[in-house]
Amino acid sequence: MAPPPYPLPSLPFLLLILTVLGLPRSSSTLMPGFRRQQLETGFQVGLRHIDAGRNFTKLQLIQRGINRGRQRLQRMSGMATTAERNDFQAPVHVGDGEFVVNLMIGTPPVPFPAIMDTGSDLIWTQCNPCKLCFQQSTPVFNPKRSSTFSNISCSSKLCKGVKPSKCDKSCEYRYTYGDESSTEGFMAMDTITFGESPKRVSIPRIGFGCGVNNRATGMDQTAGLLGLGRGVLSLVSQLGTQKFSYCLTSIHENKTSSLLFGSLAYSNFNPGKIPRTPLIQNPFLPSYYYLSLKGITVGYTLLPIPEFAFQLGKDGSGGMILDSGTTITYLQEDAFDVLKNAFISQTELQVANSSTTGLDLCFHLPVKNAAEVKVPKLIFHFKGLDLALPVENYMVSDPEMGLICLAIDATGSLSIFGNIQQQNMLVLHDLKKSTLSLVPTQCDKV
Repeated sequence: MAPPPYPLPSLPFLLLILTVLGLPRSSSTLMPGFRRQQLETGFQVGLRHIDAGRNFTKLQLIQRGINRGRQRLQRMSGMATTAERNDFQAPVHVGDGEFVVNLMIGTPPVPFPAIMDTGSDLIWTQCNPCKLCFQQSTPVFNPKRSSTFSNISCSSKLCKGVKPSKCDKSCEYRYTYGDESSTEGFMAMDTITFGESPKRVSIPRIGFGCGVNNRATGMDQTAGLLGLGRGVLSLVSQLGTQKFSYCLTSIHENKTSSLLFGSLAYSNFNPGKIPRTPLIQNPFLPSYYYLSLKGITVGYTLLPIPEFAFQLGKDGSGGMILDSGTTITYLQEDAFDVLKNAFISQTELQVANSSTTGLDLCFHLPVKNAAEVKVPKLIFHFKGLDLALPVENYMVSDPEMGLICLAIDATGSLSIFGNIQQQNMLVLHDLKKSTLSLVPTQCDKV
């Protein structure tokens, strides 16, 4: 049998733990002229919720998201708690999520459905020949059949970005996700295609992980992951784009969400008139998008939460991150207790047993139509941006169960602004100015 046209890595389990470094964003892998042209034009990709089209109530969808996200929340909280440690073996990455983007990879292009994840950097897909691959809905990518496939050399910036402990003929990687899920293989480049005809955009020389030994649960609808974090390996960094955004439709509506790059990131908004809040950099966890949350108002009351409850500590702990892959918002425990008590005192409904919902606070729903129920308004006060949430972005009802529940819960020191609170918002990242905007938008019209 003829040898394969690319070197297969040796993959001893203990030697190939990968540590992502927060390297400069200038290390783009694309041809500069081509990249500028595509980003000046901009491009848009459709997103779908992982449970889209399935017969679940809104509360059930949230429960499923909470169940999927438990290990993600534990990993994120654990990473924040141990951020000060500088261990060589970075034991966990985030690596899952709630929204699927349909890409294509290679020439000719083959389907590559991927989880969109703003909490991690690596782009990866399963590759043949697989030593171990999980079941996926599309054929596993075969590099031998792509005319644009190439390996990444050991001296390349992307290979140095993954910092492999071994690089001989190929740049090897291993990501471990803390729940016994992992992807292991070698770094390569190929063309990735975004969007649908006739607005399809193909971008060459995108670096990605070609996974030949993969263990995962709950990823049967996908072939891998699209990292949109702030590190050198992410799609955002490789494109060299200064702006990207996403717009998520309501979780219970079977409508397409959007991921937008370049000039399309602002959609139809005037960038000079959009409120912004600073994106904070955590040197211990440089891939995450941290926000500066100053306070919370429930009803007409600014809650007596000390500002330090949401501050990023000098040791890298605490703070609040924006995350597309976490379903509900989680607040630092003491801050959540204040919020919970405010909702109980200001909501003229009887508190219900919430043990079967996966949420901390529920009320008895006295009518079938939840729109008839009055609940306190909710405002998040970010630095430079006051975000008043629509009721459907923080209260979820189930008339059959007779419940209406608060889609916010408690966690440790790390707070997370989840995707339910982001629905029908244009979430704009301006990486040049290091700011974030959240603009109310009808996302199915973007």
